[in-house]
Amino acid sequence: MSQQALTPGLKRAGAAVEGTAFSVIIAIGICHMLNDMMQSLLPAIYPNLKESFDLNFRQVGLVTFTYQITASMLQPLVGLYADRRPTPMALPGGVVFSMVGLLILSVANHYALLLLGASLLGVGSSVFHPESSRVARMAAGGRYGLAQSMFQVGGNAGQALGPLGAALVVVRWGQTSLAFFALLALLSMAILWNVSVWYKHHGLERLHTAAKAVTAEVALSSSLVVRGIVVLLLLVLSKYLYLASLTSYYTFYLIAHFSLSVRDAQLYLFAFTAAIAIGTAIGGPFGDRIGRKRVLWISALGPLPFTLLLPYVSLMWVAPLTVVIGLIMASAFPSIVVFAQELVPGKVGMISGLFFGFAFGVGGIGAAGLGALADATSVETVFRVCAVLPVMGLLTALLPNVGKRPSSPVASAVP
Repeated sequence: MSQQALTPGLKRAGAAVEGTAFSVIIAIGICHMLNDMMQSLLPAIYPNLKESFDLNFRQVGLVTFTYQITASMLQPLVGLYADRRPTPMALPGGVVFSMVGLLILSVANHYALLLLGASLLGVGSSVFHPESSRVARMAAGGRYGLAQSMFQVGGNAGQALGPLGAALVVVRWGQTSLAFFALLALLSMAILWNVSVWYKHHGLERLHTAAKAVTAEVALSSSLVVRGIVVLLLLVLSKYLYLASLTSYYTFYLIAHFSLSVRDAQLYLFAFTAAIAIGTAIGGPFGDRIGRKRVLWISALGPLPFTLLLPYVSLMWVAPLTVVIGLIMASAFPSIVVFAQELVPGKVGMISGLFFGFAFGVGGIGAAGLGALADATSVETVFRVCAVLPVMGLLTALLPNVGKRPSSPVASAVP
């Protein structure tokens, strides 16, 4: 078929595919992996810190709260500032905070220093996530779900490697070995420096062009936009509150309920976080192909039977159930972020910061609240209470319809 015979939609889809800057997306995904690996070391070593500092569950939850609330409050502000005054070099600069935070945690001998190190990790996240999510959209070339998945799966891989690193290194050599992982920040800074140069010379123009195209296609009333953003935030609330119960207290549950060792419990946590990475990788491309709202429906109610079963099964079924929960639940977040970006085109940084920040905030507040619940009752009660959270997925019915489901594989390159 000649080029002249192609329809305008297929021409646009082909241009989008050709314009996908995979090298940039892979680079930002690798840095996301390094960033989140460094930061996921903190919850992975909670059993060690609890014993060394004689902490109760409330104090453990406060450490998570300090880290995640710092990130959640700053991320929307960083994103909004970047929308108005893009600062490419903020990407390598923000990694410094994460590096210093880990170094402080490696030598902390007082609970206050734990909180300081955790807060600096949060600041590092607050700079990295909204700006790097902007870069992923810049490089997408129309394949926004795919680009967001590739970016996010890097972070999920890092979250999975954190517990594995803790099991293999920190458990053996102790708290001071966290300084070794801080050196990974130097590698991340080198990669992000090059990404920032591309961002400055090529990325901003691509982002502005894409924003104009989306604005022309999406014409929703302000009330529908506000309703859509609120519903998407509530979906994030349900998912990340449940995920907080596992990321913060899964190891404690396994140790208390099944008498597993710390090392074995961390390996179970690794399996769960690895499933989240795989689910994230699958969710974005499916959103490009079948429509983001369909992915949200699958992810919304799919985990419910498994979350309800989890608190009552034997050890043999715990890992398979948590893997399925992680796979299905994580498939939604790339579609949630891209859906929100399309509702508010031209504000990629603010929207990315809002949703990543809200996810962090929900995790932090949830960890603190669930820690208090665990102290007052038991860690088993936490899992029974959180099992019903996926019911909130019914709110997906209130989302507005944005665009149409692509009718061909080629057209699916453009959401």
